[in-house]
Amino acid sequence: MPSASGRLIILAAGKAAGAMTEVAEQHYLDHGKFAPDRLSGIAVTRHGYGRPSRRVEMIEAGHPVPDAAGLAGAEKALQIADAATTDDLVLVLLSGGASANWIAPAEGLSFADKQAVTRALLRSGANIGEMNTVRKHLSRIKGGRLARRAVPAQVLTLAISDVPGDDPAVIGSGPTVPDPTTLADAQAIVARYRLELPEAVARALSDPRNESPKPNDPAFAATEFKLIARPADAFRAVEDAARKAGYEPVMLGDAVEGEARTVAAEHAGRALELQKQGRRAVILSGGELTVTMRGKGRGGPNQEYALALALALKGARGIAALAGDTDGTDGGGGSASDPAGASIDRTTLERARALGLDPAHFLSDNDSTGFFARIGDLVETGPTFTNVNDFRAIVVDSP
Repeated sequence: MPSASGRLIILAAGKAAGAMTEVAEQHYLDHGKFAPDRLSGIAVTRHGYGRPSRRVEMIEAGHPVPDAAGLAGAEKALQIADAATTDDLVLVLLSGGASANWIAPAEGLSFADKQAVTRALLRSGANIGEMNTVRKHLSRIKGGRLARRAVPAQVLTLAISDVPGDDPAVIGSGPTVPDPTTLADAQAIVARYRLELPEAVARALSDPRNESPKPNDPAFAATEFKLIARPADAFRAVEDAARKAGYEPVMLGDAVEGEARTVAAEHAGRALELQKQGRRAVILSGGELTVTMRGKGRGGPNQEYALALALALKGARGIAALAGDTDGTDGGGGSASDPAGASIDRTTLERARALGLDPAHFLSDNDSTGFFARIGDLVETGPTFTNVNDFRAIVVDSP
């Protein structure tokens, strides 16, 4: 808590920022009887993910490609942090999506430069850690820089993890924690994926002034970081539900990474083997799959996984699956109505071909959304106001 005369400053970003802010206000104002005039701040979340707030300004911004609203929200967050005093507590509520919602280009970079970087990274097949390594070195808020701006106030970060391994430095690009990655790491990622970036970005990644603060930086002397929800927590609940339904949970991990179609082929093999062994099971996996864009279609990693899984299973009886993002949107154009994922069963390919559709063509064009929309198997939940990464389940019964 802040001192007797200090303020509680809430700075929130990410897909759960609206819900986290709503609950924080209820906790402090209603249950803690905290004086309303001592509570203020700003929350930036994805379009469609805002929630009612009383003292904290709520802004909806672009994701995965940042927009002007995110730019304005990040600037305001930095200004608020600059004004924090020793008596204040800065409560940072962080969740996946914050990297796009809090957009503050490094000196010499334009907003268009940052948008170009995000688009190039999204199309490259880079994983979330690699993407955030680059973004942290092109920012005035990511990679521990928000903590530096909030000195001398106390900073407490409460975070919902959406990244493999729950690394605080990766969640939302780690705005309040030391950054172990370097400019050289970011340059290597750009080279590895042959990213075509604006010249200003190349200059920024060679500028020592854009190196992020490291663990010995005094900016972190009065900071604390706590994880309040993780993918593993969600999967424990799912495993319990599977057992109660009479299925054996087979957990492949909550940090699975890799190209979506490659992982899908591997998981199809596991499902067929379990069925061959006569086991009644649910194969579970989370993590952050990637899609290297080679076609011109629409979709996200979970929908592409589902389409590739259907092709690999070849209509096997007794096997069905669902793959989706727990935030309610999987890929897409940044709309709150984008699909969360897709489901498949033994009839998926049969129904598609009855409509004259070639599933393999849709996969090669990265058009999983187009495919599942045509056969009616998109999973559309709308905003969930949280984000603990991807969820995939393959139900295996007897054929």
